[in-house]
Order: sequence, then structure tokens, then C-alpha cells
Amino acid sequence: MTASVVSSNPSTPRKSRAATLALILFPVVIGASMLWLRHVEVQRLASRQIQGYGLISPFQLINQDGQAFGSSNLAGKIWIADFIYSTCPGPCPMISSRMSEMQKPLEKTDVHFVSFTVDPEKDTPAQLREYAGRLKAQPGRWDFLTGPKSEIYKLSQEGFKLAAVDRSSSNPEPLHSTRMILVDRRGQIRGYYDATTADAITKLLADTSHLLKEQPR
Repeated sequence: MTASVVSSNPSTPRKSRAATLALILFPVVIGASMLWLRHVEVQRLASRQIQGYGLISPFQLINQDGQAFGSSNLAGKIWIADFIYSTCPGPCPMISSRMSEMQKPLEKTDVHFVSFTVDPEKDTPAQLREYAGRLKAQPGRWDFLTGPKSEIYKLSQEGFKLAAVDRSSSNPEPLHSTRMILVDRRGQIRGYYDATTADAITKLLADTSHLLKEQPR
């Protein structure tokens, strides 16, 4: 009869717990480091001068709550805009998620967010309200605007100087810019930022920080 011997190593459970803890903490540390590096870069870039690109023409549309909303509601505010549509199979989810990402670092400011749909026939206020909910858009802080297609396309092309092309036989989906736009308290465009680039948010936050100092409330 052979006796079985069980070897007990008390350090094994401790090593296992340490390894598990390391796996849990690693992404937290990396995430915190990335946020800190972004903060440092934002502070560095915020000291640079930013130029103007012209005034936004007045507009009046409808927001996700079915309320009239236009340039008069943004008078005296710094705001960030983009052009998207809720059923977009392309870059819109990235653009919108990046807009959503900026809510936290700017939560103690009066900076406003505005998203214009380029598919207003499908993007009713109810549809945009559901889209806003998925993005956890802060009520009263981020407006999603719909209205007459001709007005929105004219605003994109002539007001923001950005391309916008409706559906046609050659393009089954609306075509629009992936740029986010920074507008100052006087209604002047102060910057364009391609949401598909890695450093877009860092540069946009830096220039917004610069504007908040240049044009305090």
C-alpha cells in the first residue's frame, strides 16, 4: 500500500491573490496614467493662441425634447458642435462617443454641446432623445437638433464651411464631416478637430480651456 503525500505550500494562495490583484489594478493604473498625461498635454497646449474662422450665421431648429433651439440659446456661451445621424453605420458612433467623453472634464464649466443631424427625416425629436440617452447626454447641456434638411445642410456648408451631401443613387447614406467645431462666446468659430484622429480630444479640450480663460463668464 502506497501512502500519498500532499504537499502544502502556504505561499501559493498568497501568490495567486497577488497575481489576481495585479491583473485588476493594472488597467486602473494605466487608465489613470493616460488621464494624467492628457491633463498635462491639455495644460501645455492651452497656452497657445487660437485663431478665428468666421461667425456662425443665426439658426433656429428643434431639439430632442421637441423644443425650439437655436443660436439665440447659445449666445454668450462657448459651445462644441458636430454633425451626425442616429443610424449612421460609419464614423458617427466615434464622433458622438468623443463628444460624450468631454462632458466629464468640462462639467464645471458652462460649455454647451450641440449635435446636428444630417438625416432629419428619420431623426425625429423622439429618435434623437433615444440616441441622447444611449450617450448619457446631460440634460440641458447637450442638444441634438433636427429640422428642415435644407436649413441644416446650408448651415453645415455655409455656416460651418463643412461638406454635407444628401443620399443619392451614388451614395446610399448621407455624407458629412467628421470634424467637431469649437465656437466662442461671440459666435465665432475658433477651431476644427477631426474626431477620427487620436489627439482630437486633447487639442479640443486644450483650446476650450484657452477660451474659458480668454472669455470668462
